[in-house]
Amino acid sequence: MDRFIINGGRPLQGTVSISGAKNAALPIMAATLLAPGTHRLNNVPALRDIDTMAQMLEHLGCKVSHNGALEVCANHLNFDEAPYDLVKTMRASVLVMGPLVARLRHARISLPGGCAIGARPINLHLKAMEALGADIHLKDGYAEVIASRLKGADIHFDVVTVTGTANAMMAAAVADGTTTITNAAREPEIIDLALFLSSMGADIEGAGSDRIVIRGVPQLKPAEHTVVADRIEAGTFMIAAAITGGDIVLENVPTEFLQTAMARLEESGVRFESTSRGLRVTGPEALASVDVTTAPHPGFATDLQAQFTALMAIAEGTSVITETIFENRFMHIPELARMGADISVDGGTAVVKGMGKLTGAPVMATDLRASASLVLAGLAAEGTTEIDRIYHIDRGYERIEERLRALGADIERVSVE
Repeated sequence: MDRFIINGGRPLQGTVSISGAKNAALPIMAATLLAPGTHRLNNVPALRDIDTMAQMLEHLGCKVSHNGALEVCANHLNFDEAPYDLVKTMRASVLVMGPLVARLRHARISLPGGCAIGARPINLHLKAMEALGADIHLKDGYAEVIASRLKGADIHFDVVTVTGTANAMMAAAVADGTTTITNAAREPEIIDLALFLSSMGADIEGAGSDRIVIRGVPQLKPAEHTVVADRIEAGTFMIAAAITGGDIVLENVPTEFLQTAMARLEESGVRFESTSRGLRVTGPEALASVDVTTAPHPGFATDLQAQFTALMAIAEGTSVITETIFENRFMHIPELARMGADISVDGGTAVVKGMGKLTGAPVMATDLRASASLVLAGLAAEGTTEIDRIYHIDRGYERIEERLRALGADIERVSVE
């Protein structure tokens, strides 16, 4: 098991390029199952979750290679099952449900169960498949989804679901007739999936709004696509500049998808400037406290809440952080408290009294974004911070310690028994 050792107090300076978005690449990888032939995906990050999805595709019968671009040959699908061993590792494995039902007319998907940041059940996915004409059977911890024929339908999600919207889109792309999804997820990753499906020959309109219309086509073809840049990684590096009082330039930043986060950061004193090299982000001498409430896109992303909470821990004044997406996404707060943060939690609300500084301490990561928040806190803290269980951060940030070192951070990955 690896650990990060961080000696804090160094302002970050330099240039960093933002990677492709994991949360866009995963459903696009699943969508390659819809058409035989070889698909080519550019700008796919080298991450643990990407490796897990590649294992899933190979388990189903695809050939996957990642040399510069990720290529998926989906000529032959030998299995229709997403096994527990893969689904328990990465819940996004459920994204193969829609494509498998669309192409093979049946799928057997392990029920994912709970996780560190909440239950996130797949009942909405199954409801969408039922609306499209599938029969659902729950047995032995698996959902068996069978459809002799998929038919266009009106699908309404009671709660906004990104992966549920993606699964419904992929299945509807080759269903008979027209499907309308209302209360659809508006996230940029849904837009990117729609672009990929369209390049395969799908007929989709409305992606990026809460109403998506898919007119089913008889078949799709393999395609090439470049994955959108990762808005969450970009937001994390913005906060890294802010929390260290740094001055960095971000290349390949999808600013159009970060307007809410950038507005909150500007309120706290962070300065943004568009340059010929990219987006310049400059941290203030003193941070102001700002309240945030997480919400589906275009609101403040839940995946940036932990990082922003770390930032508010050293701001001047008191801020209120309200989490509305996941019921258990404050697990980073006890660890931040070990570093001197003054944060009290009541249900889905955290009250952060800015302390002006943090102090290095041994801490433990509990999930992907909690890991990022602890790294940011360690960069700003006085003294040395040791972060255990950093395998979480490898799921969503490519070579994070190398890229931070290039910006002047004193961070090292060490192996421990």
